[in-house]
Amino acid sequence: MPSEHARSDVVLGDRIEAISRRSRSTYGRPRIHAELADEGIRVGGKRVARLMRNRSICGASRRKTIITTIRDRTAKPAPDLVDRRFTADAPNQLWVADITYVPTWSGFLYLAVVLDVFIRRVVGWAMADHMRQELVIDALNMAIFRRKPLAVVHHSDQGSQYTSIAFGQRCKSAGIRPSMGSRGDCYDFMCTIEPEYHSGSCCDCLRGSALTRRWYSSPDGWPWLERRTHVAG
Repeated sequence: MPSEHARSDVVLGDRIEAISRRSRSTYGRPRIHAELADEGIRVGGKRVARLMRNRSICGASRRKTIITTIRDRTAKPAPDLVDRRFTADAPNQLWVADITYVPTWSGFLYLAVVLDVFIRRVVGWAMADHMRQELVIDALNMAIFRRKPLAVVHHSDQGSQYTSIAFGQRCKSAGIRPSMGSRGDCYDFMCTIEPEYHSGSCCDCLRGSALTRRWYSSPDGWPWLERRTHVAG
């Protein structure tokens, strides 16, 4: 007869498998461990890793580094109004923006996000197969539409998308105060909010054959993306 510990392993393994299926096989050990904690299940990370190995469950990972910050040396960046002090006293005071990428079986997609520092949620995002200025403007427009801010500071790196004339004009028309720090500022902050951001947490590598580029960028994929990026309404 199986021991109590063995029976407990079976129950916990079933739960881990369910979480993995729900994430479409993208969650790794840290994310599954966090999901279990959210469900009130207290268990060690090593035990989670062991049960995942036993059931051949593994998360998605990025295989290749893509440079998403390309500075336009002729453009003048906005002043740094944040100086790495990522704090706010209320919503819509400080937004942090960044671009990451989504490796899919049929090529790369790029994801621009705008995150509210106070509520620690993504308030705007956009996805495309390019990194032109329209990508970050679309993400900003979603954030403006959802949150309707007054004089919010929008902090980003000095990538050419953010230093473009079109992006600056959109900020000005919406009463947004652009702020730009050094490369990696926003990335570092996002990693404090989302520990797996550096490995593509917002946009896990899509491994399943059904999770193609077309699915990910279609309306069918949007609800899943919003769950992954914790969009605040």
